[in-house]
Amino acid sequence: MKILLVSGLGPNFKNADYLHATLFDRPRSAGLSAEAFDGFDIDQLGFVHRGRTYPLLRPRRGAIPHLTTFTLENLIKTCGMPYHILRTERIWRGEPIALRGPFDLVLVSTTYVWDWQTLNRLLDRVLALAGGPPLFLGGQFSNLKFERIMAARPEVDGIVRGDGERAIPQLVDAVLRTGRLEQVDNLVYRADGAVRANALRNIDLDRECVTDLVGEFPVIPYESMRGCPFSCKFCSFPAASPTWRYKSAETIAGDWCRYRQRNGARFIKAMDSIFTVPPKRLTRLLELLPQVGVAWEGYSRANVIKDAALLERLAEAHCRFLSIGFESMSPNSLAAMKKLVSVEQTHRAFELLSKGPVGYRCSFMTGYPGETPEDFALTRSFLVDKYRGHFMLSVFSLSDEQMPVWADAARYRIEILDTDNVDYSWRHSGMDIATAIALNHDALDTVRERNDSAVLMLWQADYQHWLAPHLSSATNLQIEKTVERIAFLARDEDNPHDRRAMLTLYLHRLAAHGIVVDSQKSFTQDSLLEA
Repeated sequence: MKILLVSGLGPNFKNADYLHATLFDRPRSAGLSAEAFDGFDIDQLGFVHRGRTYPLLRPRRGAIPHLTTFTLENLIKTCGMPYHILRTERIWRGEPIALRGPFDLVLVSTTYVWDWQTLNRLLDRVLALAGGPPLFLGGQFSNLKFERIMAARPEVDGIVRGDGERAIPQLVDAVLRTGRLEQVDNLVYRADGAVRANALRNIDLDRECVTDLVGEFPVIPYESMRGCPFSCKFCSFPAASPTWRYKSAETIAGDWCRYRQRNGARFIKAMDSIFTVPPKRLTRLLELLPQVGVAWEGYSRANVIKDAALLERLAEAHCRFLSIGFESMSPNSLAAMKKLVSVEQTHRAFELLSKGPVGYRCSFMTGYPGETPEDFALTRSFLVDKYRGHFMLSVFSLSDEQMPVWADAARYRIEILDTDNVDYSWRHSGMDIATAIALNHDALDTVRERNDSAVLMLWQADYQHWLAPHLSSATNLQIEKTVERIAFLARDEDNPHDRRAMLTLYLHRLAAHGIVVDSQKSFTQDSLLEA
């Protein structure tokens, strides 16, 4: 008997259309390089470190384990069954795939699926590859949309909702041995021509959410909580896991210490909705983590960052980076989102972060229901005139019908014009999708042109971070900004003479940081480890 596990990342990242017709647009970059830059491309950029020349843009090497995949793999291992893992990235790339079946059970993660088109594409390919063994889903998307999936896709035999630590081993045992699906926690399944749902049972995260890795992993993703204590109207985290639960500070410190000793971990990516709450746990973590000696990053909220002393303590606990959803600089938009953070708290957090010892990335959105162009102008002005550091600016997505914002559909006159393409066919009382995209792109263009200190974080996902790990974070930000400006020259500068002049200027700026151009790309094959 053999199990097929299908898990991995999504097909792309939202807002990737902003990179169209730039040197980050990989399907077209070769043509752009030849046409607009006389053969120069950003892959020719490199730097010398300890006598070796490395490419500046080093693709991610897979050294970071995928949290969902290795968690599921560990659960399957406890069942004592042979298994095969099919990475979803291979499906999105359209690779030829030959599976070593036959399989007796197929498990598909939908954690990185965000719309129906992606789910159908994934299921169609898996069914074509694996044939007809029992097929079960799990993860965020199927958890939230289990009823519709079971109605629309009869090939799906069941869906695990909520925690899988008990449910997955129980499911494997039921499918391959006992046939008693009614005994599987959290399972929705077909029986006697009907869809049945078993009781939902939460696990104890301190005792039952334990993931051990075999091998060397310098960077490890980590989960310390499920659900969220807040109810922002654009987020379905609470719907996916209505009971907010979290590991203790002692458990977290013990896990990280074990990863450091057994797996050589140097960096932990805390993937929780918010790592810096509750306050008592954070206080205890700041006492324990300095001795653990592992660097880390996590998500926070703006109103947690109250004073410089907290940032100093975070730095002493080896926090290197915080991701914070500022979302908007409009009081009207923040109130509509039920963000429970004021513009004043956001400004205070930004000033503290921009002067403090911890790196940060702040995210914003365009087009939240009810937001007008005048509301968004406040966010745009902040990004163009005041912001410093990494930022993200996304177009609001309406594809998730479990978001609490749908309760405001009448208030904001939310309409979907194409139910098969929800993200690109909405309008509401403040604006429509075309306006939101235009405002978003205009703001990004203006920030690139006018703000030397604000660095868009979008294209970096394909590459190791930092680009030049031997240099300071401040220098890396300058390098990223200059690389972005080079990559966008084909779109920003219509005049060939001006384009060549700007390319020369930007290459000169990179050279000041030790970045060289090697047209032959004769770089060392040794890979620097990701920071």
